[in-house]
Amino acid sequence: MKTPLLIEQHFHGAYGIDFNKCSADDLLFLSDKLLKIGIGGFFPTLVTDSVENTKKQIQIIKDAAKKIPSILGIHLEGIFINPEKKGIHNEKHFLEPNVENYQKLEDDFIKIVTLAPELDNGLINYLKDKSIKVQAGHCIGWGNVNGTTHTYNAMSGITHRGFSTALKALVEDNVYTEIICDGIHVSDDAVKLLIKSKPEDKIILVSDALPITYSDQKETVFADSEIYYDGNIATSKDGTIAGSTKLLPEIIKILASKGLFNPKFIENTYNYHAIEPTGYIEWDEKFNIIEINKNTFYKI
Repeated sequence: MKTPLLIEQHFHGAYGIDFNKCSADDLLFLSDKLLKIGIGGFFPTLVTDSVENTKKQIQIIKDAAKKIPSILGIHLEGIFINPEKKGIHNEKHFLEPNVENYQKLEDDFIKIVTLAPELDNGLINYLKDKSIKVQAGHCIGWGNVNGTTHTYNAMSGITHRGFSTALKALVEDNVYTEIICDGIHVSDDAVKLLIKSKPEDKIILVSDALPITYSDQKETVFADSEIYYDGNIATSKDGTIAGSTKLLPEIIKILASKGLFNPKFIENTYNYHAIEPTGYIEWDEKFNIIEINKNTFYKI
């Protein structure tokens, strides 16, 4: 089977590289590693941090992207989220989702913003007017969004009575839904429910991978929290799941082993961001990668 190269629109790093701390050389190293496993494009995702460090890292990533065509833009996750669903994000850095606060770190290389729609004070419309993808995440509400961030995780869950963010994500056919299918973040039945509920062209596979992924680290500091990895799952000191420790090729293999993978899921990220595929992956029947054609991406 042949598919386009993978695009990772939500992950925080891998191979020991943390997007909130990385240098341009780190990004070059990481992009080479990712291409070798079939990830041809990615959106470095910044976890909640101070405005000062967020601005610094945005500039480092933006400058590096001039030489690394696989960097497609920045996904800003955090800062504008709900403390009730903060996960491991550090709420001391949280800001109200309004235009004035966004302008403190605004940059044209930000392509995706995760926020809590129930706290919005004019930011959603401002971002959409600039063609920035707005995603509901770390939230309990809903709004005029393009997508949802790691659906089910860090949002109000499915209910048979009343409102929930996850329920809206399943029934709103025009909204894209990220999902982490690493076998840890979302149960198989919940994955099946999403696949049955959503149009097949609105499902986006993401890893939400941590910098500790595919490294020899067993402990690290991420989002101002100590993170511990036991070889299967990475958590904070209080047991909160911190993110995935697998990247998309491994996640796809897991999903395929359960009969749940659809090649359309790879194409959907291209369509979401209006990117033209220029390379491909050849897979065998067990979803091992046989060949990678690593043509350069067009910029969005």
